Amino acid sequence: METQPSRRTQIARVREIAQVAARHGFGYAFERRPRGAQEPEMSLEARGRHLREMLDELGPTFVKFGQLLSIRPDLMPPEIINELRLLQDSVSPFSYEEVQQVIRQELNGEISDLFAAFDPVPVAAASIGQVHLAELHTGRSVAVKVQRPNARRQIEADIALLRQVGKIVKSRVERLEFVDTVELVDEFARSITRELDYRIEARNAEVFRRMFAESTTVMIPKVYWTFSSERVLTLERVEGTTLSDTDLSTLDPAERRRLAYLMAEVWLEMVFRYGTFHADPHPANLFVMEDGRLGIIDFGITGALSPTDMRRLTRLLVDAVNENIDQLPRRLRDLGVRFNAAQEEEFRLELREVYYRYHGAALGEIDPIEVVREAFSLIARMHLRLPTRFALLDKTLATLGSVGAELYPEFNVFEVAEPYADELMAQQLSPSALLERGREELLSYGGLLMELPYQVHDTLEQFRDGEVEVQFRHRGLDQLTSKADVVANRLVIAIVMAGTMVGSALLGIAADGGPHVWGVHILTWFGYLVASGLGLVLVWSILRSGRI
Repeated sequence: METQPSRRTQIARVREIAQVAARHGFGYAFERRPRGAQEPEMSLEARGRHLREMLDELGPTFVKFGQLLSIRPDLMPPEIINELRLLQDSVSPFSYEEVQQVIRQELNGEISDLFAAFDPVPVAAASIGQVHLAELHTGRSVAVKVQRPNARRQIEADIALLRQVGKIVKSRVERLEFVDTVELVDEFARSITRELDYRIEARNAEVFRRMFAESTTVMIPKVYWTFSSERVLTLERVEGTTLSDTDLSTLDPAERRRLAYLMAEVWLEMVFRYGTFHADPHPANLFVMEDGRLGIIDFGITGALSPTDMRRLTRLLVDAVNENIDQLPRRLRDLGVRFNAAQEEEFRLELREVYYRYHGAALGEIDPIEVVREAFSLIARMHLRLPTRFALLDKTLATLGSVGAELYPEFNVFEVAEPYADELMAQQLSPSALLERGREELLSYGGLLMELPYQVHDTLEQFRDGEVEVQFRHRGLDQLTSKADVVANRLVIAIVMAGTMVGSALLGIAADGGPHVWGVHILTWFGYLVASGLGLVLVWSILRSGRI
């Protein structure tokens, strides 16, 4: 249940947001302007930089909202995304007294009773919580993440404000008409609400620990559930130095290359073998351990792909590796991207331009992951929607690529991706994989067949109740209908004319008395006159049509 701020507080905060936006060149989003009014000219690079600075100034929740935007290449152009990815979720730490209070409430005990040692100075602080190093009574070194006392209340209040801002922006910024800004805020609310529950992060950590349980090159910390709850998370301490704190100049080229390619192998395995991946391979979340292993922490944001997603993504990767350009739009359509025939052709032409830039280069110089990312960038420029799970994957690949290139400038994920893609395709075509796919298809079609009688029944009921309207269009049908109307009208006149003559004659014969003219009853004469008039109308219409 959201805690809504008071109306006065909300208005004051929106006014403050508008002032900050105006300082960074976005004041027009809060102004009432006539539709079609020109927005201030600003390059995409400058717009991205000012947006990043504005969100940074507005506070932690807005920083995290910017981080969400940075994983939406279907909404934001690459120039703006590159700036938003520079946002750092870093704030001042909260007091040790508040840490004690949260742990007391969550773990039902004092820090001195729960831990043999607990460093009161945090090693990292962010908008939701901060991390302290500690030691259990068993002698195990651990890292304890403690949530800010007012984190949930503050975030819920900021989300309510973001919804108001989203409504304003949606109604006043024409260039964002294709974006449902309120829906975007709702997506952010769901995402950050998950981050507020540390038990979800703990379960994610256990998934990855099982995933790499037999690995000699990767270390995933153990969760200590006895000392963990919704707002406190205790993990095994990763002994080593984060990549962000590592002086790369002290590492020899061979070690830098090893680390870069190890990262690529680990994430390719996460994505294509397990369908679950760590979605924030930021240098601060990666440790170089003394024994050479790669330590990974912070499992608050993860991505998940279904077996079908993985198969389709594998085909996309293989086609990117093999330069099957014409197949890429189809592969992206399979992933959930929607475009019409004209957009598909434009998309294919743009992709050819991407590959032409690599023309003449050795195969090993082409980075297939970068090609896939450029395809995602095209989706953004064409305002096509990309399913969130793939947007998260795009952001992960981008971060991974930049970290790898910083570690080892000659880094090219192709050297890892090509043999991996070949292995994956061999697995996809193996008898067991084909059998599994056949089983899935059979179950799918079986379900459709079982639903068919109910669908037919529902459709017949709709016909019976008049809820179904059938419309069809036929070239020349309007002209045919018009001619049929003319013929029908003439036929009706002729029938009425004949009926009038016959009827009036019968009335005249049946009448015993009354006036007669030239021996014919007056009613018969009246019928003849009406019939003659109708006959003249009929002859005139035929003569006018030119068809006798």
